[in-house]
Amino acid sequence: MKSHPANIIHAVAFAGAVFFSALANAGPAIEQWIAPSGARVYFVEIRTLPILDVQVDFTAGGTQVSPGKAGLAGLTAGLLDAGINDADTVLSEEQISGRWVDLGAIVGTSADQDRASVSLRTLSSSAEKEGSLALLSKILASPSFPPEILEREKQRNISAIREGETRPAVIASRRFATLMYPDHPYGILPTTQSVASIERADLVAFHRAHYAASAASVSIIGDVSRAEAEAIAQRLTSALPAGEASNPVPQVTMPLETVEKIAHPATQSHMRVGVPALRRGDPDFFPLIVGNYTLGGGGFASRLIQEVRDKRGLAYSVGSNFSPRKLDGPFEISLQTKRDQADAALKLVNQELAKFIASGPTPVELAAAKKNLVDGFGLRLDSNAKLMAHLSVIGYYQLPLTYLDDYQAKVQAVTIDQIKAAFAKHVPLGGLVTVIVATD
Repeated sequence: MKSHPANIIHAVAFAGAVFFSALANAGPAIEQWIAPSGARVYFVEIRTLPILDVQVDFTAGGTQVSPGKAGLAGLTAGLLDAGINDADTVLSEEQISGRWVDLGAIVGTSADQDRASVSLRTLSSSAEKEGSLALLSKILASPSFPPEILEREKQRNISAIREGETRPAVIASRRFATLMYPDHPYGILPTTQSVASIERADLVAFHRAHYAASAASVSIIGDVSRAEAEAIAQRLTSALPAGEASNPVPQVTMPLETVEKIAHPATQSHMRVGVPALRRGDPDFFPLIVGNYTLGGGGFASRLIQEVRDKRGLAYSVGSNFSPRKLDGPFEISLQTKRDQADAALKLVNQELAKFIASGPTPVELAAAKKNLVDGFGLRLDSNAKLMAHLSVIGYYQLPLTYLDDYQAKVQAVTIDQIKAAFAKHVPLGGLVTVIVATD
């Protein structure tokens, strides 16, 4: 029985897990340069697996969209492979999909508030690699954005938004973002009205303005040489639009302390508590993530689980996390509880947060947090895909090339005093935004 190339990709990736575990401990060698097109390129050569992974990131996220067109960034990224129309190639969505199947390649697109991303995984054998890169270069440079497919995807988006408006968890998350980032692009989310207003001309203009080589970060991992990687990066970016300067994004300002309760018939209350807190590259990143492991990021080892759920039974689930962005991304505590326990649960969460900011972790808790983060670090780099997730962040946000090499040492160097100072600075209790959906 002949194996499909996509199945071969998964098989060889699994076979390389042991290699990646060793690589994670040593730290991958990251090479960086500027392509003739102007794109920044980041490259890790890995010859053990016959796989090539490529990701191209653009400053084409939600912050580059006018409020009345919220949802445009996601639709543009999602429809890049819905059709091609250039001087020598016209392909439909179905034809493009068929070519990817024939090549055994895996392609993905996404967009968040900061960036839009296009990823490719292909075998590094000549035919598959050549065919995949040729198709990807045309998708990036010459998408046709067919009107009928745009309308289909708009309706899917609108249906998803309407469905989300009935779910307490989605209601809480959307309102939390709006209150935490008032009058800022981070707080402007797609609505049924904004998505309905988007036209094909909007996608064409957005692509022309923001999918430019000068705004691109290209990450390449796998079974190619430096010279081949240079050629790949230039090939993928040389035909991109000239682009325009990115729209300036205003600095994040601290919101006013807010507690908002939203009526809902659900039997469980859904809560969000937090504040804009952390940007990529902030020197307090390591004290904050080490401290958060103890506060609410360490699962059953965290204080919030122990105090709110285990000891008092006030939550079905509770945890905290930092989500760094180009500008101040959110610190968020989320929990679910019975609606008649919502007030008691919120009071306890606020008490535990205040106590942690004042005192930090105990020495025993700090040692446990460091051990978990250091020992588990290799598992976060044990595949091409996981390594790509880190490499693309390093590239797009222009973090130090030694970021992965330094990670474990920087975790080990964190002190209790650093955690206390970082939390006091980045999580001001006087500016917390609280949203509770479904309360008595």
